[in-house]
Amino acid sequence: MQNAFSSTLFLTILLAIGLGFFLRAASKDRTTIVDVKSPLPPLEVLKGISFWLGERGWTKNGGNVEEKLLIFNGNVASSKFLVIFLSCLGGLGSACLGLVLIQLYPSLSWWPLLLAAIGAPLAGIVYRVKSQREESLEVKLLSPDLSDSTILRIKAHRDELIAIQLELSESLKLSSENSLLSSPI
Repeated sequence: MQNAFSSTLFLTILLAIGLGFFLRAASKDRTTIVDVKSPLPPLEVLKGISFWLGERGWTKNGGNVEEKLLIFNGNVASSKFLVIFLSCLGGLGSACLGLVLIQLYPSLSWWPLLLAAIGAPLAGIVYRVKSQREESLEVKLLSPDLSDSTILRIKAHRDELIAIQLELSESLKLSSENSLLSSPI
């Protein structure tokens, strides 16, 4: 019977390791570079993107005129749903580990169940601290200033690029070779 509890302890520890990797992946930086084209003049496209980014809370942080580069900064907040979800997973996993330890070492009494009180807030705090950071978004004009069409290179978090594609593709007639909506990443 002791072998069954040992293998259960081993599987519970593997689940804890999996939760750690999930926390790391949830707060990972996903900066991507995309080239975007538009048949509209560059000034109109850049004004539209700048206005839209300003509405979303991004602040203009200057740029470089010679390189035709605009830089925006914004704070990325953690997802409240994910904080709660990961706290529940951390608490449940810690409680399971406590139950397995009680079965393996009955002399510990109910004390291992206190692991749930540590695991629940710890998972949420770790995700929250790692996911809150300042992001930058760079827009570089690749086409000549006075041309009739626009080619931009945008470097930003993948979620912002998807939002640009969803919300601005019709109004600014933006298109790119790679659709971020169909990407497996």
